[in-house]
Amino acid sequence: MLGTTGVLVSEIGLGTMTFGDRGTWGLFGGLDASSARRLVDQALDAGVNFFDTANAYAGGQSEEILRQALKGRRDQAIIATKVRARTGPGPNDLGLSRLHIFRQVDESLRRLGTDYIDLYQIHNPDQLTDWEETLRALDDLVRSGKVRYIGASNLTGWTILKARAVSQMLGLHAFKSNQAYYSLAAREIEREIIPALRDQNMGLIVWSPLSGGFLSGKYSRGQAERQDDRHARLSFPPVDRDKAFAILDVLREIAEERGSTVARIALAWVLNQQAVTSVIVGATRPEQLQDNLAASGIRLTEQELQRLDEVSRLPIEYPAWPFLEGDDSIVRKHPKTVAP
Repeated sequence: MLGTTGVLVSEIGLGTMTFGDRGTWGLFGGLDASSARRLVDQALDAGVNFFDTANAYAGGQSEEILRQALKGRRDQAIIATKVRARTGPGPNDLGLSRLHIFRQVDESLRRLGTDYIDLYQIHNPDQLTDWEETLRALDDLVRSGKVRYIGASNLTGWTILKARAVSQMLGLHAFKSNQAYYSLAAREIEREIIPALRDQNMGLIVWSPLSGGFLSGKYSRGQAERQDDRHARLSFPPVDRDKAFAILDVLREIAEERGSTVARIALAWVLNQQAVTSVIVGATRPEQLQDNLAASGIRLTEQELQRLDEVSRLPIEYPAWPFLEGDDSIVRKHPKTVAP
């Protein structure tokens, strides 16, 4: 469920960053309308109802292609798109001001061929715009009917809490979800972001659960990268390769034991995390999407989860480490350092 909205979204959603070939975003897939339509058909047939896009993907082309792929089936889809990124050369062609948000929501509605957006997300924070300005603009969109719910993406834990507090103080519609990068090779959100989301009963939508395909199983130590490979062209998101290869070793062991694939087990680990609402997968080929979709329903054993946790866990950072043995560990070990 998407936070406390009562809206049910599929545990695997289809990301459309691979749709379109304009600009830098074209490096992530460059799919044309017919290829994208096949993937959308496949996803809908498998029970996927959540589709994630953004006004920035391929210069808006991703939204246009998604419209074509969903033609006649808009009511079967929960569509999420985003606003914040640069959309033109002008000084106000980016950000989270009321001016930019109001311009861009109409552009997204036009490209998507719909009169409402199910989940409208800020793509990244905007250091120049006051939260009240942004949240009032988003609230007006909800009240107008152009947007059903609002969400965030790539926010820190404290920013999530601040934004929610501002919404509550002003009586505005609040963020219902946060979209964040999370994988076995990138567990940083477990420190502050996941606790904040759980505290606020918000949904967690995961992007790049395979770390840009690095955990898909196609990489191995000492392997020369092909020039047409995504990580060779653009290393996004960045990956600590030594750590990722160690994780891949364990993923391969578990996949072999289960008669499964590395990608399925890596996705299953994310899906097995209680805080996760939906995991966005991107694909360029039907067989790739089919393998990703097969991760749904895989329940890893406690032993398997432990093996993956041991190879991927984060180092303990302050202020967590003083209290590993209980809240009074410092007092018990160093009683003279505490005033009576």
